[in-house]
Amino acid sequence: MTMHRPGGGGPGSPFRSFQQDSSVTNHELRADTLRRVISFGRPYTRQLTIFLTLIAAAAATTALQPLLFQRIIDQGITQNDRHTVITYALLIAGLALASAGLTIAERITSAKIGEGIIYDLRTAIFAHVQRMPIAFFARTKTGALVQRLNSDVLGAQQAFTSTLSQVVSNTLTVIFVLAAMMTLSWKLTLLALILLPAFIFPARWIGPRLAAITRKSYDLNADAAHTMNERFNVAGAYLAHTYGRPENDLTTFSNQASQVRDIGVTTALYQVVFRVTLTTVSALAIAAVYGLGGLSAINGELSVGVVVALAAYLGQLYAPLTALSNVHVTVMTALVSFERVLEVLDLQPMIKEIDHPINLTQAIAHHGARIEFDNVSFTYPRATDVSIASLESVTHLTNDPTGPTLRSLSFTVEPGTTVALVGPSGAGKTTLSHLIARIYDPTDGAIRIAGTQLTDASLDSIRASVGVVMQDAHMFHQSIADNLRYANPQATDEQLTQALARAHILPLVNTLPQGINTVIGDRGYRMSGGERQRLAIARLLLKEPDIVVLDEATAHLDSESEAAVSAALREALAGRTALVIAHRLSTVRDADAILVLDQGRIVEQGTHQELLTREGLYAELYHTQFADQAR
Repeated sequence: MTMHRPGGGGPGSPFRSFQQDSSVTNHELRADTLRRVISFGRPYTRQLTIFLTLIAAAAATTALQPLLFQRIIDQGITQNDRHTVITYALLIAGLALASAGLTIAERITSAKIGEGIIYDLRTAIFAHVQRMPIAFFARTKTGALVQRLNSDVLGAQQAFTSTLSQVVSNTLTVIFVLAAMMTLSWKLTLLALILLPAFIFPARWIGPRLAAITRKSYDLNADAAHTMNERFNVAGAYLAHTYGRPENDLTTFSNQASQVRDIGVTTALYQVVFRVTLTTVSALAIAAVYGLGGLSAINGELSVGVVVALAAYLGQLYAPLTALSNVHVTVMTALVSFERVLEVLDLQPMIKEIDHPINLTQAIAHHGARIEFDNVSFTYPRATDVSIASLESVTHLTNDPTGPTLRSLSFTVEPGTTVALVGPSGAGKTTLSHLIARIYDPTDGAIRIAGTQLTDASLDSIRASVGVVMQDAHMFHQSIADNLRYANPQATDEQLTQALARAHILPLVNTLPQGINTVIGDRGYRMSGGERQRLAIARLLLKEPDIVVLDEATAHLDSESEAAVSAALREALAGRTALVIAHRLSTVRDADAILVLDQGRIVEQGTHQELLTREGLYAELYHTQFADQAR
């Protein structure tokens, strides 16, 4: 959330170039950046051609008007020729209407191109980010990633709209105006060019200062937005209410807001100084032209119409020349924004689908949901493999190698059976569950379901065949029905009701004011932990997967909630192949087999009673973790 946008200028504002971070001019673009930028504009070649034609026509129309002023004065007014006056006056009116029409057409065309490119870039980034591994999201600052879809995408599309428009329009305007001025009086044209530094120097002096202030303003806005995001998030608000001191939080935010206010005033001061300087210099230049041109007119060297036309041309000359003096910053800013977008698109997903993948759902239908781990090892990827420094707000990523999380695991889960995973924290239980859902691929070895190696199966069929319920069930800020239909968009209300009944939460949903259409809030915080878990199980049941992975789905629940969730889980596991990270004794006892993990290896496996009699790690875990539950 931005509290203050310094400058307030639109795409055509003379301040726009000076507000950009001038450090972009020192940025070295990659060799293929411009080629890739052009590739995004290729679908809009026809519109861009029309756009540039409209810009050229508008520039030519604007440059014609002072010449008509000269004709109406010299050939009409001074000659007492009413017909000529009326004719040129009508021509001027026609040019004004034509200019208005060209401006509207140019804006519409620009909007179609710009909004189209924004759509293309945003959808491309969104689709690409969806394919990134969980490690990417664990490292990335969400706000920085969202900025790529907002600010950077907007900056990138400006390369095709406002930046292109400014560069072409200003260049053509300068060419047309100078050509017209030279035909009228080369001496006064040279005088106008001699005065040009008086326009450029203020821009060069104000530009770096305004850029520095803008950078600081962005930082201050980011700090204030960060405070708001942390305090207004459900979890943050809860922590602030239970541990926070509202007066101190208000003081912190008030200080941040006051700095934003003060820097806004400073920005406005620089802008008004810049504007007044240019206006004053322009007035002095016009005075010089009228003075020298007037003397020339008295001496018979120039006509009155020529003097008036030259003065009008001065008003058209200095603004585009000043903008072109900073065109490097404007162009580089747009290209750097484009490069920041390409930076995300170039980060390759770790999970890829082969050209002709196997449908896992069909394989399970023929061979059963049998899970095989064949000498599987896994090491989490390094930061440079899954992230970008700028998305973590660091200068560079650490590239320290990580040790293996899983080491040479081999086991089988027969169709329709439940295998429990137990072990100390960090043993690799959750990592193993991630491999089943193909959130990651093993570093070594192979994982097969129904005889099909997961890397050969289509991602859609894996998602359809494997259902996961995590310890912290995530819900969107939508209705119960919308959250359930995330698993099955075509589900009817009757199917939703059946899933809720099987998850043992339908009576509660029926008591809500809007039933299944009740919005459950950010992350589902309007529901208790046990209620969210049962909604997650209802979502799983609606999906009807062949394989279920439960990652400590009953952890941290009170006894009443655990009983309700456990009843729902029995419905979810019935007849399905299940891999359960066990946190409750009831889950362990009911399992067909138990795998005991320690430091990434399977150190024991067997049934509950078999493992107890061995007096190994499982027996130790049982006495420390499960004994109290058994009483």
